[in-house]
Amino acid sequence: MYSNKNQIKSNKHYIDNRADYTLFLLVSSLMVASVIFSYSLTIYTVEYYGYSEFHFFIRQIGVVIVSILIMWTLSLINPERIVNNVGMGLFIAFFFIMAIMPFLPASVVTAAGGANRWIRLPGFSLSPVEFFKIGFIYFLSWSFHRKVIDQPKKLGLKAESLLLAPYFLTFFVVVFIVAFLQKDLGQVVLLGIILVVLLIFANRSFKIFLLLGGTALIGLVGLILAAPHRIKRIHSWWAMVQDGILSVLPSWAEQYLRIDELPEPYQVSHSLNAMHNGGFLGQGISNGDVKVGFLSEVHTDFVLAGITEEVGLLGLIFLVTIVSIIILRIFRISRRVKNPIYHLFSLGIALMIIIAFLINSYGISGMIPIKGIAVPLLSYGGSSMLAMSIAIGLVLSISREVETGNLKKKQGKKQ
Repeated sequence: MYSNKNQIKSNKHYIDNRADYTLFLLVSSLMVASVIFSYSLTIYTVEYYGYSEFHFFIRQIGVVIVSILIMWTLSLINPERIVNNVGMGLFIAFFFIMAIMPFLPASVVTAAGGANRWIRLPGFSLSPVEFFKIGFIYFLSWSFHRKVIDQPKKLGLKAESLLLAPYFLTFFVVVFIVAFLQKDLGQVVLLGIILVVLLIFANRSFKIFLLLGGTALIGLVGLILAAPHRIKRIHSWWAMVQDGILSVLPSWAEQYLRIDELPEPYQVSHSLNAMHNGGFLGQGISNGDVKVGFLSEVHTDFVLAGITEEVGLLGLIFLVTIVSIIILRIFRISRRVKNPIYHLFSLGIALMIIIAFLINSYGISGMIPIKGIAVPLLSYGGSSMLAMSIAIGLVLSISREVETGNLKKKQGKKQ
């Protein structure tokens, strides 16, 4: 029979030494899949740019090895020693980096379409916003725990708005940096949804969400109208869906909503063709057609279309099932961990994966305008993969404090 003090000490030791290695293995399997498809989907790209046949494969396998080591290392560390330091460090460091990027010389930043989104480093480029997202989620989790969760739910609208004003101001600064300076509206949408959902779990009232929803809708329309390339994307999307939408609306709506001579939505058309060509079993690894000049950079934003063509609907379902299990396991960690900051942070990481996956999949299938967000753990790219490895590694560290069913059984036997 153990004393209560010794039992608590024993239980704490037991909890601190068990991470969710099923989650680790599932995430690692998707990373390995990204290596395979970084080779099979880049056959045309390496020919077009004159790269070596294994150019993307070697780079991706190097990033994946580093990412797996990062996850494993973080999973071995007690969350009290690492989560706060890494989370807040990412928020401060990459907020500062994004803020100064417009003023950096061209030799340091990589510009595309008039936007500076990447820091040029020896051998590769780094996208700061990928790492900032993790820091932003931690900042919200940490600050909501300190300032918001314990506040009464039934506050007046003015009092609640004042309570949340610092977060709105921070988010507006992020919107300016990411949406205006970097011209990346997709990441702003993702961060905005995470902010709202975490506010729900931080015990805020319904009326504040109505206010947020109205403000967000007005802001989204303003951001679209302020950028010609976003209007072009909306037109391209509307060209594909207007016939279907107008067919279910009253006839008088057509004279107001139908737009003639819209641009051809060639990217989404080829994406849909790729998924159709894949059928149920696919054409086989490296045997797809859409990557041969029909769909540019298929290994990045359109990787799901390329994967579906090669492994078919069955293969896509298998990969989506793995992603779903990963999300469910993170939700399980979030639900069972006692620390409120870890609870909100794990929840935010799961939301980040879900929203990015849905935005990408809906975009390549024509359901919403294309946003240019990578598929977590599957798209080619070092920044996204490394950032996800840090996020999952922190969740694995947090999982060490989760009480499992085995622990409860062990406690019962000791008692």
